[in-house]
Amino acid sequence: MPAKKPYITPQGYELLKKELDYLWLEKRPDVTAKVSWAASLGDRSENADYQYNKRLLAQIDRRIRYLRKVLNDLQVVEFNVQQEGRVFFGAYVEIEADDDESLMQLRIVGSEEIFGRSNYISVDAPMARALLGKSEGDDAVVHTPKGDRIWYVNKISYKCPDWFTEQEPHQIDHENMGEDEAPAGDEKELTPEELKKLEQSYLSTMVK
Repeated sequence: MPAKKPYITPQGYELLKKELDYLWLEKRPDVTAKVSWAASLGDRSENADYQYNKRLLAQIDRRIRYLRKVLNDLQVVEFNVQQEGRVFFGAYVEIEADDDESLMQLRIVGSEEIFGRSNYISVDAPMARALLGKSEGDDAVVHTPKGDRIWYVNKISYKCPDWFTEQEPHQIDHENMGEDEAPAGDEKELTPEELKKLEQSYLSTMVK
């Protein structure tokens, strides 16, 4: 039986595709031209522009391969009217803690589209799993290493509501993604484990 494809919202998919289009159609041709120009100047071993842009090009190519693979593997989930009134994938949810009445607003999305936003959580996170299928007024028990905590579902929406603060996604700094990176070796198809490590390394370079 084939593995289930990871979910992503239409908005998350569009952000990843936008990044891929930018890298492939704009950034890569620009850096390739710089590499060719720097190579024409002579001694490459002493040419800082060549070394930097060659390294940057390798990082861009790896990111392009990663994005192509992940976009092909993802399943876009559109809103269905049957979801109305209950917490499912893509929902905006306001919850209230039973112990101190603190409020939290969050959106349940796929792991590939959190983009550094603190109020977006993966559908695989313990909080999301506890909330799935709940209706307004229901309580959800969240199991954590520090113990169980009860949260009440106050509000549910599938369009960004007034009570939710939509944070700007963190973007990879494509202008400087080659800095402090080791020179790339032979370009080869990466394993899923290597792709995950590559993703994590790029997450560490994200800026607001």
